[in-house]
Amino acid sequence: MFVMIGACRLELLQGDITRQQVNAVVNAANSELAGGGGVDGAIHRAGGPTLMSETRDKYPQGCPTGSAVATSAGLLPAKFVLHAVGPVWRGGQEGEPELLRSAFRTCLELAVEHHCDSVAFPAISTGVYGYPKDLAAEVALQTIHEFLLAHQQPQLVRMVLFDGGTYGAFARVLETMLA
Repeated sequence: MFVMIGACRLELLQGDITRQQVNAVVNAANSELAGGGGVDGAIHRAGGPTLMSETRDKYPQGCPTGSAVATSAGLLPAKFVLHAVGPVWRGGQEGEPELLRSAFRTCLELAVEHHCDSVAFPAISTGVYGYPKDLAAEVALQTIHEFLLAHQQPQLVRMVLFDGGTYGAFARVLETMLA
């Protein structure tokens, strides 16, 4: 499923983010940038040990929630990994939507800064961080839509969603945005 936003393409895809042929892959990282499970673990396994080494060297203090940092992509078929730290869901009353919006926006800003024409995002914070998928989809897709309208880049933003339930949540939200 895809939509055009000006000259930019926003795609939804069910699949493996580590296999995406894009300029930048977004990692759903923890604030220590220490690797972990889920998307973070998959990206670090596929990217190889240079990813962890580079994050330790460049960002020894980690990365605050709601922000992101860039590294090379190691063995991934991309140029960069954008390590985004989304919020842990605590019921939605502790700034979670704003923090998630900020993580997505920062990644898009980093993609533009690093001259990336294409970027692939996972569903940040919807795994072990417990952010409800439908609410995360609203924040993510609205943030991407607003950024693409304002900046007309990157040319391709792809949401790579690991399972059918997550894909369905994002597809429902995108359909209502188009209605």
